[in-house]
Amino acid sequence: MGANSRAVGQPREQALSPAGVLFALGAYAIWGLFPLYFKLLAMVPALEVLAHRVVWSVVFVSLLVSGLQRWSKIAPIFLNRRLLGTMLLSGLTISINWGIFIWAVAHDRVLESSLGYFISPLVSVLLGFIFVGERLSYRQLLAVGLVVAAVLNQIWQLGAFPWVAMGLAFSFGFYGLVRKLAPVDAISGQLVETMLLLVVALPYLTWLQASGTSVFAGGDIRLDGYLILAGLVTALPLILFAQAAKRLTLATVGLLQYIVPSSHFVLAVFIFSEPFSPAHGLSFALIWVALSIYLLKDRLVRSSEA
Repeated sequence: MGANSRAVGQPREQALSPAGVLFALGAYAIWGLFPLYFKLLAMVPALEVLAHRVVWSVVFVSLLVSGLQRWSKIAPIFLNRRLLGTMLLSGLTISINWGIFIWAVAHDRVLESSLGYFISPLVSVLLGFIFVGERLSYRQLLAVGLVVAAVLNQIWQLGAFPWVAMGLAFSFGFYGLVRKLAPVDAISGQLVETMLLLVVALPYLTWLQASGTSVFAGGDIRLDGYLILAGLVTALPLILFAQAAKRLTLATVGLLQYIVPSSHFVLAVFIFSEPFSPAHGLSFALIWVALSIYLLKDRLVRSSEA
């Protein structure tokens, strides 16, 4: 955004764009309601749902790219072997993230998945330190330490490693790390990633259909519609998010992103009636304190730069 978009008296920060906020809220609202949508597909094997999500994402995002006349940005990616390898890696990491989430929703683990997405930003900080050499402040170290404490609490009090939460947090963290290293915009990247995954997803669905074990086209038109809709619910929030990112600061986008795990938390506890014990309460409290410390650190930095 240009200089004329800054508010008077805020030389270092972008003015808050109402349109940008609406786009962001739209994207995060859709992502926040994902558990409700994927509950409708709980009877379908997670791997089959994942494959359909890949296939129909290619269809819908291709239509989007055609409408925006942006195919000229896609071709160079396939001609750059190194960049293509990076996009393949990002595609694999996001497919792992999608697969874990789909499985978690079907098996009543939405509460644990929300924990994972609360942890995700702090995991990204840790990965940045390990792989990119980004420095960690004392506040960030404390925040990461509280996350470790929350995970240990889950193991100690519940007797199980929160693999859903950690799987989601680390797969999304690695996805963000890989995409950070790839000079590709969100929509182009989404299309290339899913096109590369199509090499596996399409033959798999074809095999299911040929063996008679596919849920798709089995006579339930409504279920078929839900599977096809997976492409639209993947593409639509991506479009909204891309528009929001153009109009808002990264800090604002980052703060609003907590709408998603908060929505998942509310759905898990109050709609799906998943168990919420004192042990869960302590883990979530530790994570929320860690996030508060992390966000306070960012706010202090921005205030000192103003």
